[in-house]
Amino acid sequence: QVQLVESGGGLVQAGGSTTLSCAASGRTFSIYNMGWFRQAPGKEREFVAGIRRSGGDTFYADSVKGRFAISRDNAKNTVSLHMNSLKPEDTAVYYCAADRGSIFYHLKYGSASSYDYWGQGTQVTVSS
Repeated sequence: QVQLVESGGGLVQAGGSTTLSCAASGRTFSIYNMGWFRQAPGKEREFVAGIRRSGGDTFYADSVKGRFAISRDNAKNTVSLHMNSLKPEDTAVYYCAADRGSIFYHLKYGSASSYDYWGQGTQVTVSS
């Protein structure tokens, strides 16, 4: 089992940047594929970015491709989401999630139901 705690975010101006971090407990972090999702008020939770357990493959939603970057440090048990050129529509609660190392991750990274563990979320508000 793994526990996830997000940090970062807050209020950012449109066009600005910020970085979210997710710290994972336990000594087996490197076996988990990791993802970031977000949920805006009145909307469903949506996939933002994902990264394989090795860090070798990354996946992005079309809406953030070229603006956001996901990375991980298995030695520090952390995964980060670097967010650039932020837009008001990026405003949401951002969640970190862990998938138990599925070899089929490349087929299901975008589905929230594929992830086994979730953090509590952190708010990102982008002002225009």
